Amino acid sequence: MKTLLTLATLASLPAAAFAADVSGTWKAEFDTQVGVQKYAFVLKQEGGLVSGKASSDIGGEKRETELKDGRFDHDTLSFVELLNFQGNELRIAYQGRIADNEIKFTREVGDIVKEEFVAKREGQAPAAGGRGRGGRGNQPIVLAADDKPAVPPPSAGFNAPRDGIARGRLEMVEYESKSVGARRKALVYTPPGYSTAGRYPVLYLLHGIGGDEEEWRRGAKPEALLDNLIADGKAVPLIVVMPNGRAQPNDRAVGNVMASAPAFAKFEQDLLQDLIPFIETKFATKAGRESRALAGLSMGGGQSLNFGLGNLDTFAWVGGFSSAPNTRPPDQLVPDPAKAAQQLRLLWLSCGDRDGLLFISQRTHVYLKEKNVPHVWHVPPGAHDFGVWSQDLFHFAQRIFR
Repeated sequence: MKTLLTLATLASLPAAAFAADVSGTWKAEFDTQVGVQKYAFVLKQEGGLVSGKASSDIGGEKRETELKDGRFDHDTLSFVELLNFQGNELRIAYQGRIADNEIKFTREVGDIVKEEFVAKREGQAPAAGGRGRGGRGNQPIVLAADDKPAVPPPSAGFNAPRDGIARGRLEMVEYESKSVGARRKALVYTPPGYSTAGRYPVLYLLHGIGGDEEEWRRGAKPEALLDNLIADGKAVPLIVVMPNGRAQPNDRAVGNVMASAPAFAKFEQDLLQDLIPFIETKFATKAGRESRALAGLSMGGGQSLNFGLGNLDTFAWVGGFSSAPNTRPPDQLVPDPAKAAQQLRLLWLSCGDRDGLLFISQRTHVYLKEKNVPHVWHVPPGAHDFGVWSQDLFHFAQRIFR
């Protein structure tokens, strides 16, 4: 951890180092992987030292923390926010440059996530597009002409349980993962009328960085959504596997969840070598790439694009919903556009028009468009939340395995 400057050290700094004063209240609102965050920084500057508090509101959950290691040097401000997150200390480092009553901040959560946003001195209007940019640079969200909804939104109640229709089943299963060296869990949906006498295609549906195998059930009610679609003949009967994409022995979403980001990359081996073989042994599945789909939200969206497009011999249907910064650059995702165009049955890309991670999906869409790789590009109204992701599942489920 950094050490506060001593007064003797401050005395040796040139007067120009203190040309501006950051004292006051600065407010910001920006999107992150865990949702929209509203911040107010109350700062007090004494020479080159800065102290203060950060007050935040994340989805209605409010907290206040003391800022540490505050320093201001000429036009550059830095400080640290220390959070007690589920019994563990999470370090969030801020560095910003001040100009014209705004501070352009870079915010690093542990060693995993980097975001950029703008804070305005109280009394100034919020910065346009001052949302997290995941390391791209502090630019507003810019919508191109084709950054718009590809399909209309579903009707109200699309994922609410309906009376008078057959229902599928949710079952928690455990499988032995040799790649992780532990028994792991997955939540499995089987459709109404499931029978071992039949054979069903499988969708592997992945969660975000703070979720687990039950995140989709909690946030989107996929069992009701799928029951409704199947009852209406809008989706084929299918099996949906919701695993834990955090491939490590302790895969619970506890402590510093950002520190587990490398385990999400390791999930590729667990998925291909352990989970899929288990599912195809335990359930009545159809074999072959055209009977497998892979999709996910946020971190799981990045996993789905990375693993799905990287293994087109295994998956023919791929969906990235609000894909996170773990998504590989487009030329690495699709190094052979002609081959991908030939093998893909569906590539669905979606991100809300108020989501600070939009640029990741935008850059992938632009590349695919330039390389003539067919895909659906869907930019609905919304931020980084289940309001967007549940609709993605609604649309994606209707298009796969047909």
